[in-house]
Amino acid sequence: MDRKRINDALDRHLRGERSSPSTSRAAKLPSSTKEQLDSDSEQDNSASEGDDDTFWINWFCNLRGNEFFAEVDDDYIQDDFNMCGLSTQVPYYDHALDLILDLEPVQGDVFAEEQNELIVAAAETLYGLVHARYILTTKGLAAMLDKFKNCDFGRCPRVSCGGQPCLPVGQSDVPRSSTVKIYCPKCEDLYYPRSKHQANIDGAFFGTTFPHLFMMAHSHLKPPKPSQQYVPRIFGFKVHKKT
Repeated sequence: MDRKRINDALDRHLRGERSSPSTSRAAKLPSSTKEQLDSDSEQDNSASEGDDDTFWINWFCNLRGNEFFAEVDDDYIQDDFNMCGLSTQVPYYDHALDLILDLEPVQGDVFAEEQNELIVAAAETLYGLVHARYILTTKGLAAMLDKFKNCDFGRCPRVSCGGQPCLPVGQSDVPRSSTVKIYCPKCEDLYYPRSKHQANIDGAFFGTTFPHLFMMAHSHLKPPKPSQQYVPRIFGFKVHKKT
């Protein structure tokens, strides 16, 4: 999928007319987008790829590069309060929401291939924005704790940090402003993820608050600051800083 082309199309749609709502429910991936999902997940690590029993959230979180994401509870997404304000940020909002929740599209809704691509991309954006809110809740923090303990977010590349597990963070809460970075709670600095797939994730899907709230909630995991600092030397003599 050409991500830049689709993002540009989503932006144009936000400035134009919005899609009509859909309301009926189902328990599988919508048939109108199933082909597109299977096509996009050809390189997916998920063992359930292409399976009719695959639920969208599980499918999305198991895509290669999406290891940073936690699975958001359906109940959280179905609460209108938690979704407040997102309809103005995501085009095809109603169809994207139905896709995330595995709801059947309204009977008679037929979309062109390009529209199906936009709906799938809109669902990814919507899920990401909901995810940024969810991981600030008690259940969301608990889900991210398991990932932190498993080092799913990677380790700090700084030698003095000794492989300290990191946390994902965004440099902005506004979508498409910057990509996700990893935050080291030991040296308190930011780094690019090692995986190119993870490095392309929108930073707004994790937000600017998460790692700091996480460390406050789990203060016992707060590591001490590095005790060692690299000293530049030439022939064994310390290089003095220029004044």
